[in-house]
Amino acid sequence: MTVTAIVGANWGDEGKGKVTDALAAESNYVVRYQGGSNAGHTIINGYGKFALHLLPSGVFHPNVVNVIGPGVALDMTALLSERDALLARGVPEPKLRISDRAQVVMPYHRMFDELEEERLADRKFGSTKSGIAPFYSDKYFKLGIQVADLYQEARLKSRIQASLEAKNVLLTHLYNKPTLDAEALLPQLLEEAEKIKPYLCNTTVLLQTALQNAESILLEGQLGALRDPDHGIYPYSTSSSTLAGFAAVGAGLPPSAIRHVVTVVKAYSSCVGAGPFISEIAGQEADELRRRGGDAGEFGVKTGRPRRMGWFDVVATRYGCAVQGATEVVLTNLDVLGYLPEIPVCEAYELDGVVSGHFPVSARIDEARPVLKSLPGWMSDISGIRRFDELPQQARDYVLYIERQLGVLIRRISVGPNREQMIER
Repeated sequence: MTVTAIVGANWGDEGKGKVTDALAAESNYVVRYQGGSNAGHTIINGYGKFALHLLPSGVFHPNVVNVIGPGVALDMTALLSERDALLARGVPEPKLRISDRAQVVMPYHRMFDELEEERLADRKFGSTKSGIAPFYSDKYFKLGIQVADLYQEARLKSRIQASLEAKNVLLTHLYNKPTLDAEALLPQLLEEAEKIKPYLCNTTVLLQTALQNAESILLEGQLGALRDPDHGIYPYSTSSSTLAGFAAVGAGLPPSAIRHVVTVVKAYSSCVGAGPFISEIAGQEADELRRRGGDAGEFGVKTGRPRRMGWFDVVATRYGCAVQGATEVVLTNLDVLGYLPEIPVCEAYELDGVVSGHFPVSARIDEARPVLKSLPGWMSDISGIRRFDELPQQARDYVLYIERQLGVLIRRISVGPNREQMIER
C-alpha cells in the first residue's frame, strides 16, 4: 500500500500532470484534493495533447478511479465541458467519483472575480478569473454550496439567498451592476446537478476503504509551494493550501497515511501571474528559453499567457521542498537547457547587503537580489536518453548539483514532454 502526494516546489508550472500521468499506470486511485479550474496540467500521450483543469491526471488510464475530493472547488460547467472534450477525442469514459461534500463554484463567484480584477486595475493579483478567491471566501464565511445541497431545492435556494444578501449590496454600491436573483440561478444549477449525479459518492469512505485494502493512491496537487496562502508569496498566492500537508484534509485521509511526497521541480524557473520572482530574466534571453521550454513553449495552460522566465532558483526551490516535506524530487524539462554553453543558477539571495540561502518573508522578498553562479552546459539533445549514466557528464553534474543544494534525492528526470521520456535513478 502506498499513499503518495505529488506536489510542486515553486510557482506552479513544474510538470506535475506528466508525473501524475506516468505514476498513475501503477495506481488504483488518483485524487484532486484542492484548487479548482484555475490552473492546468498538460499531458501528452497516445490520444494526443491535453490540458486538464479539474479532472485528475489519471483519466487516461482505464483502471484508475479518479476522485475529486471535498477540498476541491468544483466548477460543474468546466468539469462537464472537460469530460466531453476527452470523449470527443476518443478517450474512453474515465472512472470518475465526485465528493458529495465538495463545494460548488457558483456563477457569481466567477463574476465577482472578474469585477474585482477590473476594479483593482494595475493593483490586481493576476487572477485567472475562475472564481477561486470568491469561492473560498464564501466557503470560510460559511456561505458555500455543497454538492449535496444541489439535490434539496428548498435548501439550495435558501443557501443562495443568504449568500446574495451582501453580494447584491456590493454589486449595487461598489461595482454599479444589477443585483442577482436566486431563483434565476436555479435552472442551470439543477440541470448540471443531474449530469454529475452518476459520479457522486462519499469519497471519504471510498478512499478510507481503499486505504484499508492496501490499494495505491496518488494525491495530485495544484500549483506549487510558493502559491500557498500561508507559506508562499502572499498576497500573490492562490486561495487554498498547495502543500502536501493539506492533501490529507482535502482528500479525506489520515495524515499518517501519506508516506511519500514526490515534489516536482523544473530545471529552470517559470511563473504565470504576478508577484516576486527573484531569478527572473527578460528580453531575448527570456524569449529563447520560453520558446524552447515546455512542450510547445512556456505559456499558461489555463490562460495562454506567456510565462515569466528565470534560471533555476536554489533558494526558492529548497524552501519549497522543505515546506512540502519532499521525500523525493522529480526534475522536469532538463532537455530544454541543451542549447546553453553555460547555465546560470540563482544560488543565493542578497538582502540588506547579506548573502543568504534562506527564503525571505513576503514583505521583504521584493528587496532581494539574485546571486548567480554558472555551470557548464552540455550543448546536445538528451531527449532520447533513458539512463542517467548515459547523460553527458555536464548534464549529470547539473542534476547532482541541484540534488546537493536541495538535500533531497532526485529520483526521476524528465527529458521531454511525453510520458515515456523519463529517466529513473
